[in-house]
Amino acid sequence: MNLLTPIDGETDLRRVFSRFPTGVTALCAMDQDAPVGMTASAFVAISITPPLVSVCIKHGSATWRQLRSFGRIGISFLGASHAATARQLAQKGGDRFQGLGYETTPDGAVFLTDAGAWLDCSVEQEIAAGDHDIILFRLHRATTAEEIMPLVFHSSVFHTLTPIG
Repeated sequence: MNLLTPIDGETDLRRVFSRFPTGVTALCAMDQDAPVGMTASAFVAISITPPLVSVCIKHGSATWRQLRSFGRIGISFLGASHAATARQLAQKGGDRFQGLGYETTPDGAVFLTDAGAWLDCSVEQEIAAGDHDIILFRLHRATTAEEIMPLVFHSSVFHTLTPIG
């Protein structure tokens, strides 16, 4: 077996990157009377002191252009029951929040119900990186639902985790 083969274009690179499983998050905020949101699977915990996290968002995202202007953004760690929710929030048009349960903070962060964790954040910095931006968030408040198993994205398909042992 040849361990290393040349990457031949975007399709090959997407296939390679898809082999690393990631959690799925929803970034959401309230715009006047309507929630705005999107999914992101490139979430990373960055720092404990100060509390910082990041996500990567593709250049040109109209939803991110809208979200970035809000003072607070809610990040929900999607749970095992959220596969349809993740697809709905990733769609280009229509009402992304139709039928979804959510709560809003007084600061305008929106959190999806039945998530594994909720992070109340503000944008700290945006860093250009290739065809994406790395969005660095400062974490203000957070809570978890320990009983919720995560939604995982692997090989371009949603999965859940099953504990071993």
